[in-house]
Amino acid sequence: MKIHCPALSDNEISVIRQAAVVRTIRKKQLLLQAGEICRYKMFVMSGFLRTYRIGTDGVDHTLHFSPQLNWLTDGESYTNQTPSLYCIDALEESELLLWSRDRFNALFQHIPALKEFSEQLIARNLYLSRNRLYKTISATPAEKYEDFINTYPGILLRIPLRMVASYLGVSLKTLTRIRHAQLPQEMK
Repeated sequence: MKIHCPALSDNEISVIRQAAVVRTIRKKQLLLQAGEICRYKMFVMSGFLRTYRIGTDGVDHTLHFSPQLNWLTDGESYTNQTPSLYCIDALEESELLLWSRDRFNALFQHIPALKEFSEQLIARNLYLSRNRLYKTISATPAEKYEDFINTYPGILLRIPLRMVASYLGVSLKTLTRIRHAQLPQEMK
């Protein structure tokens, strides 16, 4: 947190940390299920989470990955206290810090730099979401895959390819073909 928000003092970071609930979750455990209200802002101290939505055809569509040292929540559900359309689950055992709305809002009152940091995170996430949407509608499958590798280095070793395909909006067959085509010629 100090790296991303140098304006926070060590004492303020300690207060923020103390306001959180530490929670360890198992691999495949759901933190949020569609239809539930998202009650927490979350910070991934270790592990790996995924946000997805299940389509009317029963297929899950991965929207976001949250590796360690990342924040996540369902912003609309959290802010408006409305049922979420999304699910959040753990792709591996994870340790999280959780803040309820009341606790996080109370922190804003006492730590103005946290409010500014939170607004910067929201703006950054909006930018990243719009950029991802643009790439989804304009990039080739190979370009999407290359962008994924650059955005999430090392992740391919930690998650099933079907989730990567879901995130990229391509079939598993297409993703396999792209990966095979990128292998060095001597390895084929």
